[in-house]
Amino acid sequence: MTQLQREAIDGALRASPLDLGGDPLEQRPLFEQMVTAVPIPDDVITTPGHLGGVPVISLEMARLPTEGIILYFHGGAFAIGSASASVGLAADLARKAHMRVITVEYRLAPEDPYPAASLDAMSAYRALLDGGQNVARVAVAGESAGANLAIATLLGASRAGLPQPASAVLMSPWVDLAVTGQSATTRAALDPALTVRALRLRAEDYLRGTDATSGSVSPIYADLTGLPPLLIQVGSHEILLDDATRLATKAAADDVEVTLEVVPGVPHVFQAFAAHLDEGEAALQRAGTFIRRHATD
Repeated sequence: MTQLQREAIDGALRASPLDLGGDPLEQRPLFEQMVTAVPIPDDVITTPGHLGGVPVISLEMARLPTEGIILYFHGGAFAIGSASASVGLAADLARKAHMRVITVEYRLAPEDPYPAASLDAMSAYRALLDGGQNVARVAVAGESAGANLAIATLLGASRAGLPQPASAVLMSPWVDLAVTGQSATTRAALDPALTVRALRLRAEDYLRGTDATSGSVSPIYADLTGLPPLLIQVGSHEILLDDATRLATKAAADDVEVTLEVVPGVPHVFQAFAAHLDEGEAALQRAGTFIRRHATD
């Protein structure tokens, strides 16, 4: 059954009009339409607001007790995507983790290049702690570029002398904006969603002259010492496979507790297809368990 599911999703992604390397103003509505195609369950309660001056959406499940907060960063190569578009995936993770999720509406490139998104992410995290939230019951999470921002927030917290959250979940992380991983070539024919050309265009828009191999924008080049336990999930059919495996290796070398899951035959951010893909549902279940296991009183 899962082979048929994987083939159906692969075909749908290849047929999609979305072009990550296209004009962001044209691609943003296409992306929103694609990721919101599955209706949000009726028990998901969303509340817009601000955190540290940054727009956010808070979400929780009706009648499901919450035991902490996940600060969530959406994907979209720093140029597309939104907090509202991430609600479906973030809500699935919230349900599995038994936590409330706050998904962050950080600024996008090319209108607002680096460091705008990182500053927004850090402002939201700082405000969450300033609001009295027990950091031992906080996790950060993100997908793709959002996973990059999640790690950037952890590194920013270290530099600022702020406490680390209990854990971090990183789905298909894009953490080498220089796009030097071998999988960029070896997995190109298998990846139905991403291309090297598109990633390099989006990285150029985001960086605007910042060195792509700087640890401030590409966490695989940073010192990860002191980060909380990481769960990294990636599909074997994505050109960012090496980003995930290299990040796990770097984290381990820096004495960070890290769990790497490479799921065979699935594409970039396969968890977003959990409603139609058994591997996606199972991965979210493992992510929720991971977050709960590391949360303490």
